[in-house]
Amino acid sequence: MTILLVSIIFILLTVVLLQMKVARKKQAQLQYVQEKLKQILTEKTDEKLILQTDDITLKLLLIEMNRLLEYNQKVVAKYNRMEIAKRKMLSNISHDLKTPLTVVLGCMEIILGDANLSEKERKAHLEKVYRKSQEVLDLINKFFDLVKLESGDQDMPLLRLDVNEICRNNILSFYDILTSKGFDVDISIPEQSLYIFANEMALNRILQNLISNAIRYGSDGNIIGIEVRYDEEALFIDIWDQGKGIQAIDKDQVFERMFTLEDSRNKQYQGSGLGLTITKRLVEEMGGEISLSSIPFEKTTFTIQFRRVKY
Repeated sequence: MTILLVSIIFILLTVVLLQMKVARKKQAQLQYVQEKLKQILTEKTDEKLILQTDDITLKLLLIEMNRLLEYNQKVVAKYNRMEIAKRKMLSNISHDLKTPLTVVLGCMEIILGDANLSEKERKAHLEKVYRKSQEVLDLINKFFDLVKLESGDQDMPLLRLDVNEICRNNILSFYDILTSKGFDVDISIPEQSLYIFANEMALNRILQNLISNAIRYGSDGNIIGIEVRYDEEALFIDIWDQGKGIQAIDKDQVFERMFTLEDSRNKQYQGSGLGLTITKRLVEEMGGEISLSSIPFEKTTFTIQFRRVKY
């Protein structure tokens, strides 16, 4: 009887000691996790929580914590990108507003300060003031449009539209500009009517932005094209040129606010940097997608994709 009692006590002590060992190990592991997590959050690193353990519950906890860390790291990275983009945008806004306003003030000083100014010279300065004032107004309107789009405050009813007719009308509206600049025009639009649900005003603006962009940046190739393609489910509109194109390093940025292809903001290629941002927002607002492919001086294509309506 005594031997049995001693054996039971020994077994119980062994179990207690093992449990204490397991508890101390788990406590040490949890303490490591807590300290490592604090370090990752404090130092804002991209590390993950790595721990060798046989505890299934702890393994599942680590998996979920790593998922949360990954999400947090993505949020921080997105925030940092937005902060950089915002600073760049503010710098570009300052430049784009300051330049025409400086011209306006300079012209007005000449008009007001020079009593001997001829009527022809006065008129020339006033015309320059008018053009520069229009540039400022156009930029302000683009900012206002972008704000409305991003806030969801843009009323955009969708109707069944004939894409072929809208594409033909838009490329024809640039006929005089294309002719004066010596562009060849390649139009590939099926005779069969093709339909999508879209807002006509928004679709016109999208096409006008992309065609204007192709004219500005594709002048070296002296050709611009528009093609309408389709399959059973989708309809595609390609606007292409054979100009200077867009380098691979810039392809992911062309739709960002205030991004311009020329860091020097060369007057030949200067734009507000908002046209493609607005274009992308309008396309997405109507349930479509826009993409870019570019081989400089060979072919640069912006492709818009919408769901095809078959009836």
